[in-house]
Amino acid sequence: MSTVSAKAMIHETAIIDDGATVEDGAKIWHFVHVLSRTTIGAGSVLGQNVMAGPDVTIGKGCKIQNNVALYKGVTLEDDVFCGPSCVFTNVLTPRAFVERKDEFAPTLVRKGATIGANATIVCGNTIGRYAMVGAGAVVTRDVPDHALVVGNPARRIGWVSRTGDRLDDSLICPRTGEAYRVSETGLVSKEQDD
Repeated sequence: MSTVSAKAMIHETAIIDDGATVEDGAKIWHFVHVLSRTTIGAGSVLGQNVMAGPDVTIGKGCKIQNNVALYKGVTLEDDVFCGPSCVFTNVLTPRAFVERKDEFAPTLVRKGATIGANATIVCGNTIGRYAMVGAGAVVTRDVPDHALVVGNPARRIGWVSRTGDRLDDSLICPRTGEAYRVSETGLVSKEQDD
């Protein structure tokens, strides 16, 4: 039996499998398939033709654009944005004729991160808090917090603020005035130091 909040919006063409959970305010659009043991957090939106699961966690306030597949082992923390047709893998060396379900590698996308349209996230990696993966990038290693990465393979070309604005050498957000400093995990707000 699935657990679907009465405060969630589920389009009539969507399929929610037994064992899935859809929390308050979530919106599940046309032709979405949510597989068993998958959780869709409160206020998250799954666009047309999204597939999630089994065993996927989508946090609160996430936006998953059209044609995204989230396979077993993918975890999205709160407020993650996945652009149209971005791709998550779950096996590093797939072969059609070799069963590798015991080799699925987990992928973690931390709070507030953005993944651009048509980007590919190779399994076993972590996308840091508020990081931004450019459209079409291929992520083959961990992405630091607040990093802006582009290309194939993805490489860091700068830093972005919590609001997604590109930072110059001052590391001060041009939109909010929030100041950042470099840490072991990428950037951190100087306000967190207090």
